[in-house]
Amino acid sequence: MLKTILGQVKEYKKASILTPVFMILEVLVETVLPLVMASMIDKGVEAGNIGHICLMGGVMAVLAVAGLAAGVLGGKYGALASTGFARNLRKAMYANIQTFSFSNIDKFSTAGLVTRLTTDVTNLQNAYQMVLRMFTRAPSNLILAMTMAFLINAKIASVYLAAVVFLSVCLYFIMTRAHKYFRQVFSRYDALNASVQENVSAIRVVKAYVREDHEISRFQKACNALYVLFIQAEKMVVLNMPLMSFTVYGCILLISWLGAHMIVGGTLTTGQLMSLLTYCMNILMSLMMVSMIFVMVTMSTASAERISEVLNEKADLADPENPVMTIRDGSIEFDHVSFSYRKNSGEPVLKDINLSIRSGETIGILGSTGSAKSSLVSLISRLYDVSEGAVRVGGVDVRDYHMETLRNEVSVVLQKNVLFSGTILENLRWGNKDATEEECRQACRLACADEFIQRMPDGYNTYIEQGGSNVSGGQKQRLCIARALLKKPKILILDDSTSAVDTATDAQIRKAFAQEIPDTTKLIIAQRIASIRDCDRIIVMENGVVNGFGTHDELLASNAIYREVFESQTGGGGDFDEKRLELPPAGGKGGEEDE
Repeated sequence: MLKTILGQVKEYKKASILTPVFMILEVLVETVLPLVMASMIDKGVEAGNIGHICLMGGVMAVLAVAGLAAGVLGGKYGALASTGFARNLRKAMYANIQTFSFSNIDKFSTAGLVTRLTTDVTNLQNAYQMVLRMFTRAPSNLILAMTMAFLINAKIASVYLAAVVFLSVCLYFIMTRAHKYFRQVFSRYDALNASVQENVSAIRVVKAYVREDHEISRFQKACNALYVLFIQAEKMVVLNMPLMSFTVYGCILLISWLGAHMIVGGTLTTGQLMSLLTYCMNILMSLMMVSMIFVMVTMSTASAERISEVLNEKADLADPENPVMTIRDGSIEFDHVSFSYRKNSGEPVLKDINLSIRSGETIGILGSTGSAKSSLVSLISRLYDVSEGAVRVGGVDVRDYHMETLRNEVSVVLQKNVLFSGTILENLRWGNKDATEEECRQACRLACADEFIQRMPDGYNTYIEQGGSNVSGGQKQRLCIARALLKKPKILILDDSTSAVDTATDAQIRKAFAQEIPDTTKLIIAQRIASIRDCDRIIVMENGVVNGFGTHDELLASNAIYREVFESQTGGGGDFDEKRLELPPAGGKGGEEDE
């Protein structure tokens, strides 16, 4: 873990080295100052030597300036190193997340990744700065001050040694008990962030169902769980300050009592006692700093473990050593394909799929919810790898392609349409960053999106809010289809991507596809027979297997599932998942409504 985390220091190694160097210089100055002060008192004040007082005063002034300069430079380089370290951590995590396959992403919740990129990195940033500055300064200050104290008077210095041992034992006990609570705190942060994220993204549903009180109650429970854990951790950490105060004041009283007796006995001078009291404060303040560092390190250790998990996560999918860089055509073949989302997870999601699709064909895919339609098409662009068998595109196993090459030629419009904040043009150019405005307009005409874009006040420069909240479901779907078309792919997959579009617009989109992109292989997942009945062939999925594959007429004649769905939808409405209990009277009105 430590190697993984510290590997992100990179170009900030110089600043990370200079910080402790300046901290040690500052400590050296602070260690010498009490000796100069003792000399001023013993040889200047008590002897009445004004010249010596002035000389030592000048030396103290120079040392003070040097100590100030060292402290400032230490602070500067410490801030540079810690903020740079945090930046590199965030960049490395974000870059690694971009390489994740869908199966990798499934291991981490969205809220958990957000917490790791924000709260956990901030904890490590603060801890790193504390370690560079205080963890260098405090131990070196403690060692030097202890050494000087023993040189002045070993008997009195033994009091410091006893105090150090006592506090070290107490701090170890406190930190080990607190660590287990801090480990749990950050998993609770994930739950809290998940609650906020879900509420904000679904705020319209919350308000529509008047569930604000329920959501507030849910959020309060997450807050209270975090509160309880922090209280448990702080109950342990808060013992730190009383112990420090007890030790500091006990040492001062004991040293003053012993020192007074020694001065009366002539074995200690007043200046030496002043120096010992100064070193006492240096030693005990160093111990206080060390205890603060331990608190910060205890908290950040849990964060470091969580960050390491993301940095060490290796993508399940990787390019082969000598990848194929070109795709011949849009033909697709499933050769005895079986697939499970997790290894050894029992029954596979897809079982022994055998399909052959010619380049340029339009294929419809029909099936009930959970029949693995989306899983089937996800294998084509290698969003997941097959468990058994092979998927071939253009006659080549998809695992032999460079993934960027494959995904540039296989455009997927997923079930959950996503638009990003920015203008319509900026969203469309996700499909092709170099696309001209005319190419964007042509793609929108094919997707029947141009008409509603033209009615918007700023046309193609209209700003899309985060998540596409200022456009309807049907408009969002059409924009996503246009974005996919801009890639000019050899294979276009529409995963139930016209469900929010009225049947007339759906028909226009399919007609445009047939006329304008005849050489592109098109796979259309739909719940409506009307959306796929004119396809060249139709796949009927049922429980992860292909139940039927043929034209509309062939399936009507030979496939019971397809025929039942066709009759239920043309007879009186309903969709694939709705079990028909009774057909309406002849002439009943059927069909679907747009969202």
